[in-house]
Amino acid sequence: MTRLLSTGRDTLSYPERGATEHRPLPAGYNHLHHRTRIGHGRDVFEAAGTALTTFDAHRASGMRVGAETGAVRPGARVTVGIGFGPLRVDARCLVVRTAYETTRIGFAYGTLAGHPESGEESFMVLMEPDGTVWFEVTAFSRPARWYTRLGGPVVPFLQLAYARLLGRTLRRLATAAPGA
Repeated sequence: MTRLLSTGRDTLSYPERGATEHRPLPAGYNHLHHRTRIGHGRDVFEAAGTALTTFDAHRASGMRVGAETGAVRPGARVTVGIGFGPLRVDARCLVVRTAYETTRIGFAYGTLAGHPESGEESFMVLMEPDGTVWFEVTAFSRPARWYTRLGGPVVPFLQLAYARLLGRTLRRLATAAPGA
């Protein structure tokens, strides 16, 4: 079942709430779409879904994550620490959508005021009919702070590099899980 946060609590820094669910992505943003093959079978799918929705995959990729709940739920606020040492930036997000389905597990979060970017990012684990498990990142974003505007074309490159790292990390976590 997919749940989308109602628009009555609009605290996001962009108007296209939930737009990572559909194509095409909104104009005026940088777009990201990346898929990583995770493995095969129900056990791998469930292990990857758990690692993703509890932020274990993000943490194992080197991010500092502060979340209100253990597993993601619509309306939960999340803070992701980006950077190193004194150059760390805390990026505040709001979970706008979750999916806990038989062939799709994941979530999307959107940026809140003060985030370095403005936009939305979706993280999904998908299982194909043949049992192949994929991790998919879909995002649209644009600079929201002076330092991300200054970063220009480097920022989308870094976002893609992180999506690739997160996919490799999720593959490692899911295939190392008992039963996978």
